[in-house]
Amino acid sequence: MSEEICFASARDLARRIRARELSAREVVQAHLDQIERTDPQVNAIVTLVAERALEQARDADERLVAGERPGPLHGLPVAHKDTHATEGVRTTSGSPIFADHVPDQDELIIERMRAAGVITLGKTNVPEFAAGSHTFNPVFGLTRNPYDLSRSAGGSSGGAAAALACGMHPLADGSDMGGSLRNPASFCNVVGFRPSPGRVPSWPVPAGWATMGVQGPMAREVADVALLLSVLAGPDPRSPIALETPGSAFAGPLHREPGGLRLAWSPDLGGTVPVDPAVTGVLEPAVRVFGELGCAVEEACPDLAGADEVFRTLRAWHWDIALRPLLDERRGDFKPSLAENIDAGRTLTGADLGRAETLHTALFHRVREFFERYDALLLPVSQVPPFDAGIEYPEQVAGRPMPDYLEWMRSCFLISATGCPALSVPAGFTRDGLPVGLQIVGPHHADLAVLRIGYAFEQATRHATRRPPLALRDYGP
Repeated sequence: MSEEICFASARDLARRIRARELSAREVVQAHLDQIERTDPQVNAIVTLVAERALEQARDADERLVAGERPGPLHGLPVAHKDTHATEGVRTTSGSPIFADHVPDQDELIIERMRAAGVITLGKTNVPEFAAGSHTFNPVFGLTRNPYDLSRSAGGSSGGAAAALACGMHPLADGSDMGGSLRNPASFCNVVGFRPSPGRVPSWPVPAGWATMGVQGPMAREVADVALLLSVLAGPDPRSPIALETPGSAFAGPLHREPGGLRLAWSPDLGGTVPVDPAVTGVLEPAVRVFGELGCAVEEACPDLAGADEVFRTLRAWHWDIALRPLLDERRGDFKPSLAENIDAGRTLTGADLGRAETLHTALFHRVREFFERYDALLLPVSQVPPFDAGIEYPEQVAGRPMPDYLEWMRSCFLISATGCPALSVPAGFTRDGLPVGLQIVGPHHADLAVLRIGYAFEQATRHATRRPPLALRDYGP
């Protein structure tokens, strides 16, 4: 029964709780049991508030019996990303500076989940300040890949992705600047969605007009991602870039016949991104599935000239705004790669930022014109399969040296610079049994269309149903 609950879809669990076929307390307890059994091996959930969660579950059951109208996520347990401020729950950002920090209010993404009925289990592990796509930090250590414990779970939402894969909770919140929702989803065989900037408004943030970093949903199925997005999306007066479309636009069925769609496939973004042959070896047959579904697929890529400079400049600017005072006070508590990024932001000039904005605008229009010819772009999420957990980042990809910890994420961060919605959906496994994700990118603000394409692929392939052995009951010590 516990395994059945832990790998049920969020939609099914929510329905059964509303129908009182299951109690919220039963659902929470099943997930707490799964955490106790599996988390010591992967280190995905780093702060656990079990008693609080059971009290919230008891209250949720009582309110349902009393006839209170439940929210769409009523009774569903979730551990929140450790960078998302959660009232009354330690939130460290993976930094010793905040090792004992307990916020006195929720940020907006948590506020919306609570209002929808979510029960907080605790927090999921992140890299220090969510910088980098490999989840380790000096406070809680390393998160391991559930499919191979010697490998990385990705990042920065690596704890969330690993927890989902192991059945520790059915939904997860995350964030994405250079791939932090997509990369760990690819590495852990779950679904991660980077929404359009403003689709999920953020508050409080130091730079409310910035668009490079977004927050968004993760789950084991595309429809569950859409369910969570229906709660997270929608306008809020505290965000100057919030889109007006209500979250309810994402609450309906995703099924649409994909036949007739015009899809571009780019295995290496026009030769600008090195990709491990083990990744393309999985994705090439995966892309052929779309042809079998009646789509027209051809190899093509938008002109992404300048996207690298745009991303690196605006990312460094973000880190300088957010963390420069802390770096000045406590440089010894920052990992060197992050300190270097903050220092790079410190040296930016008005001319640097002006050039980045000019390039960003030109990039927008080239991508807009590309999507006048295609409904979506297909490409790798990650340039490598899950790598050795003992290193900070891959030093080579397909024989090409990686000069820094960002370069191996180009397949994600170049897309971030376009401002387009992007989905990571399970696409298969390497010969070594390591997950590989397919990235589906759509036109600006076409979030629902991207989810529908991902749903059609998921239903045709069912790769997401393959569970890591340690998540199953008969897994030995």
